[in-house]
Amino acid sequence: MHLSSPSPLHAAQRAHWQVESLALDAIDPALIAGDQDLFYLLVSASFVETGSDTYAANLVAHYADHPSIRAWLGQRWEPEELQHGRALRRYVEAVWPQFPWQQAYDRFFAEYAPLCTVEELNDDQRLEMVARCVVETGTAAYYHTLRELSREPVLRQLLDHIRSDEVGHYKHFLQYFKQLQAEQPVGRTRIAGALYARLKELRDSDSDVALRHVWAHRSTCFADDGQDFAAMAQRLYGRVRRQLPTDMAVRMLLKPLLLPIRLEALLRPPIARLATWLALRPVTGHS
Repeated sequence: MHLSSPSPLHAAQRAHWQVESLALDAIDPALIAGDQDLFYLLVSASFVETGSDTYAANLVAHYADHPSIRAWLGQRWEPEELQHGRALRRYVEAVWPQFPWQQAYDRFFAEYAPLCTVEELNDDQRLEMVARCVVETGTAAYYHTLRELSREPVLRQLLDHIRSDEVGHYKHFLQYFKQLQAEQPVGRTRIAGALYARLKELRDSDSDVALRHVWAHRSTCFADDGQDFAAMAQRLYGRVRRQLPTDMAVRMLLKPLLLPIRLEALLRPPIARLATWLALRPVTGHS
């Protein structure tokens, strides 16, 4: 049985924002150019989003026996993720034109691409949809947080566009999971295990690799402040953590468990504490 597209969430007819519509000439450099933390966060995000076609191809192959999922991944999800990368790159280059974006990205991608393998996906298609829900929860919360950290209007608009896209992607992955689950249910214990496993991996994967390569080229934009990479990363993640929309993220994380309303409410506080703990863990990247 092939899955149908989740029609209530389908957005093919919706006019999607375009990179070309960004008012880059209206950027106020005084509100952003000196913010070293946002520089690191935005550039590293632009790297990960630009490389998204690498793991998108793996996902398309993973769901080859479900035409509607495969079509949405290739025709909507991947193009929108790549658009995020293009938009973030243009913003970065407009504010920090001296940063060697392509050179730094090439070095990032050389390390990142080998990590994007089919073997990294969950063999169970239902549980991989659960993992996708975790990833989209993380990205939606991340871009929401960056928007809250920024005072520059053009950047705030861009980050709001991306956050909205990530929430929409989450809804699609959740709906596809529900359809797969309806055909052949998987137990909540395994769902919870998949949620926890992917949540643990969020901090130890893409963003840390990207951040190290931004750090390696930082001298083109900022003077050496004497900090090592680990100290910078801890400061950075601490700043992000204080602004994370924990309640929103926890609600999203619990949805794949398909819990009764009362039980879901009881689980929110401990899940929130776990998510906060994971956000606080030290970064293990190289200096």
